[in-house]
Amino acid sequence: MSIHLVSKRIWSLCHVLRDDGIVFHKFLSELTYLLFLKIAEETGREDLLPDRCRWADLTARTDGGMLGYYRKMLTILGEDAPDRVVREIFRFPTTVFNHEENLRKVVDGINAIDWHKAKSDGLGAVYESLLQRSVAEARSGAGQYFTPRPLVDAMVSVLQPGLGETIQDPAAGTAGFLISTQEYIAGKHTKAARKKKPPHYQAIEIEGDTYRLCLMNMFLHGMEGEFIHGDALTDDAAALKAPDVIIANPPFGSSAGGARARRSDLPFPTSNKQLRFLQHIYLALKPGGRAAVVLPDNVLFEEGVGRRVRTHLMETCDVHTLLRLPSGIFYAADVKTSVLFFSRPRKGEPATQRMWVYDLRANMQRFRKGRNLTNEVFADFVRLYGPDPLGRSPRDGASDPRFREFSRDEIAERHDNLDLRWLTEGRREELDEREPEEILAELVQTLKSALGDVEGIVAELERVSDGD
Repeated sequence: MSIHLVSKRIWSLCHVLRDDGIVFHKFLSELTYLLFLKIAEETGREDLLPDRCRWADLTARTDGGMLGYYRKMLTILGEDAPDRVVREIFRFPTTVFNHEENLRKVVDGINAIDWHKAKSDGLGAVYESLLQRSVAEARSGAGQYFTPRPLVDAMVSVLQPGLGETIQDPAAGTAGFLISTQEYIAGKHTKAARKKKPPHYQAIEIEGDTYRLCLMNMFLHGMEGEFIHGDALTDDAAALKAPDVIIANPPFGSSAGGARARRSDLPFPTSNKQLRFLQHIYLALKPGGRAAVVLPDNVLFEEGVGRRVRTHLMETCDVHTLLRLPSGIFYAADVKTSVLFFSRPRKGEPATQRMWVYDLRANMQRFRKGRNLTNEVFADFVRLYGPDPLGRSPRDGASDPRFREFSRDEIAERHDNLDLRWLTEGRREELDEREPEEILAELVQTLKSALGDVEGIVAELERVSDGD
């Protein structure tokens, strides 16, 4: 049974969950509880579980009482499991099953799967396929900014993460970037080499259910490191050592003004989450480290705090490459996005001297349902980026009209506006083919960006006032 078929069989059990009144975003959390117990049995890892909290203990409840026993198991697993990762996966568990018949039907459905074949295909791959299915069916809410796998793989392939390196995603979601990194390293190095000098992962995720999925995904892929349920924009990540590689797609939008104290080490206070994450990323990198981050285009051209952050970034790092992404690759909100690639210079090395821009948006089809992104879309960019992960390979702009170099002086003349364009974008045609809700979503994003500017100005005034 292929990975696709196994994940399809498991996902079909969600119909049972629907019948029990379970809302969509709780599907995978509930399945994760049950799948972990079954996979621990299949892989001989039940030593990670407390006594009487194993799959066979649950399925033995044939005469009733399965739901009550399951609820008690979840509590014990979250509090008394000997392994920290297991405790975190089952942290604050609450089953949303209301009827024992439906729980038993899901348990029987999981038992009926050919797990021997699933193990040979890779349990991590099966679970990641489930995550992909969940996003495909939820094109709003948590899935709206899901990063398409071809883009993830392209970003990872040019950064070239390697053995022994520390790799961080400060907004990890379900760990898609880190999983791609693990697969890239596995494709380049033998198992013996990886065991001798394994990569070290740092994942930070703020949302509880998503963090649970992140842990499960990384556990099934055999990844080790530091996994934090918290906010990288607070002191939650203060103890992490400087990473060699940071790769991320931070959440879009503005801070809602939570009660937790923001980090005091970010030089430019703002409510704009992307600007705060960008500061975290370039300040967290170790000298010689490299990063790739997906950003909404407003970060490239906003004045005020936005401009100051960009200037500081270019003075602190070598911002060498910008990839303008095609329209429509993110679900729901039709925001325009780009990927910024930069490295932290070692002592004596220069900061930004030139930036190469690859425009994959102009005269490019929109990607939406029915027009799926593929690896081939990014093939020319990956080739022209070159073999040096720090972006220092010789580059030839004459070989592709989409690729162009801008000097630091040219950028300075534009007041450090990085919204660099030179190709005709066919704006009229683009607008004509968009749905009204997509146009409205872009307008909403523009308004949110403007509000973020205002809040940033207020924060700056308060900071100046406090300094007086």
